[in-house]
Amino acid sequence: MITLFRFLLTLELLLMLQSPVRAQPLPVSPAEPGINQGRFIGVVAGTAAFYTVTLLLLRKQWYKKKLPFHTFNDNREWLQMDKVGHVATAYCMSRGGYELMRWSGVNERASILTGGLLALLFQTTLEVYDGHAEGWGFSKGDMVANVAGTALFMGQQFGAGQQVVSLKYGFRKTIFPPYRPNLLGKTTGQQMLKDYNGQQYWLSVNLASALPVGPDFPRWLNLDVGYSGSGMTGGHENPPMINSEGKPLVFKRFRQFFLSPDVDLSRINQPDPLHPLPWQRFVGTVQFFKIAAPSLEYNPVNGLRFHPLLLPKE
Repeated sequence: MITLFRFLLTLELLLMLQSPVRAQPLPVSPAEPGINQGRFIGVVAGTAAFYTVTLLLLRKQWYKKKLPFHTFNDNREWLQMDKVGHVATAYCMSRGGYELMRWSGVNERASILTGGLLALLFQTTLEVYDGHAEGWGFSKGDMVANVAGTALFMGQQFGAGQQVVSLKYGFRKTIFPPYRPNLLGKTTGQQMLKDYNGQQYWLSVNLASALPVGPDFPRWLNLDVGYSGSGMTGGHENPPMINSEGKPLVFKRFRQFFLSPDVDLSRINQPDPLHPLPWQRFVGTVQFFKIAAPSLEYNPVNGLRFHPLLLPKE
């Protein structure tokens, strides 16, 4: 399944009820004001409704033909862009669930566990659906990626009380979808979900949280390491194609690596990263898309390249 499609469908995912956990409070946890009953009821009701409706719609629209449960090894497809997408999706769902729980007044430890475990529950349900779907199958590689993304969020929140590194998504239009529009997308919206050539995934590091910098260093400044692939018109390999003159058309598949500055909007005017304001929690969670900025790229075909702002159309 297209992992970004799952994320966009579940961006508004609300989380179910979680019983309080008896444990010593984390050293970095803020004071617990108690559960806000109205917010908590809304989160519980919204979670149950959205979770159920989303799965029913997917089952009706996407998983139309049910087969006996089977596995599918897609670990070598799309230069592993699909796997990186699973990591990013699981991370963002875990973070979003955690923030909704905190907004409802649930304590820190229970919010971390709830966000992570319910993100895994939702992703695992979709993987089981894949295991019964025609043309797909249960992917062990996808499950490893889902666990990795959840662990990235939970490990940081438990250990540091904040997200020192986060995962973000970027997109640019490419030349490849017209050659296989049913697979790579006909419209820009479809291409954002299906064209792995146009997707980039960024590991964004907050420098003020990761390095021993002074108090005047900008807390909002991040450094991002990006990954993408290009030249892909098929999963494992490109199918034979010809151009308008009837000559063979060959695209070379290669990996791309990027380095770029970034801005964490949630840390602007943030005096204490361990006690963010409600609006800062919201901004930090929804800032899934990489802000356009100058970048340095390396790939084995073109070598080292500098991009002043937006990545060029491949």
